[in-house]
Amino acid sequence: MREWSGRVIGSVGRIGATAQGILLILAGVLLFSTMDALAKHLTQDYHAMQVVWARYSGQTVLVALIVVRRLRSVLRTEHPWVQGLRSVMQFGATSLFFLSLAHIGLAEATAIMDLNPVLITLAAAIFLGEPIGPRRVMGVLVAMAGAMIVIRPGLGVFQPAALLPLAGAFCYAGFAVATRWIAGRDGVFTSLVYAALLGTLITSVLQPFVWRPIALGDLWAFLAIGALGALAQMCLIRAFTQAEAAVLAPFGYVGLIFAAFWGFAVFRELPDRWTVVGALVIVAAGLYVWHREAQIARRKARGQG
Repeated sequence: MREWSGRVIGSVGRIGATAQGILLILAGVLLFSTMDALAKHLTQDYHAMQVVWARYSGQTVLVALIVVRRLRSVLRTEHPWVQGLRSVMQFGATSLFFLSLAHIGLAEATAIMDLNPVLITLAAAIFLGEPIGPRRVMGVLVAMAGAMIVIRPGLGVFQPAALLPLAGAFCYAGFAVATRWIAGRDGVFTSLVYAALLGTLITSVLQPFVWRPIALGDLWAFLAIGALGALAQMCLIRAFTQAEAAVLAPFGYVGLIFAAFWGFAVFRELPDRWTVVGALVIVAAGLYVWHREAQIARRKARGQG
């Protein structure tokens, strides 16, 4: 009886932790989508690099306040080149995405960026030697086809700016693979600090060339964008300590719904039918790749058991 009750209690605990993880990743995705909406609002009047500067400098300040008592140990890393590469990739993903927001809709940009889960699978196979079978290769190709439906190259509706979030998705995949490699070697806050510092440094150097005085009515948005980015990352980090990545991965696509909501509510943008079709193709391909990875992980777990 005790053994049975212990199993029940343990199962409830696991369900509780998983539920917390799901709520945290949904909160993180909501915060990120709100940050993106603010970025789109600001890029209508300010250079994208000024907005990116606010995003990274705000994160730098918040993270520094959290780790101020152990900053020296947090800054210690045996892999500075990997941290540098990881930070450059994250900076590239953020910058390219924010640059696109001044020219295309929030839902369109988000749909194209949502290629990154399948690109991560491909990049992990190339650079980390993780296995990738023909079915997952097919998932990657289908997702790319979905992105082409959204972008529609060769047609009159094509905008070169749509290539920016596509390049951003590739940058994010590189960032994710570098993060996966360094996860067991450096602490979470070490990676957060380096990414924030590098982004702040690069954009600070650019400010004399792009700076526009901030209107008093926009000051709150510049302050909020950094806080939202930092809080969103912390939510995601906490989510992945509460639940398995395979469980949480599909919930990242909720960001498409949030992006469509903000696009309509704030900017009166409605994605056209082809954007919706392309987004659905990307999500379906991403969910299929996630399903295949979850199947393989379960087989490995049974084999080890």
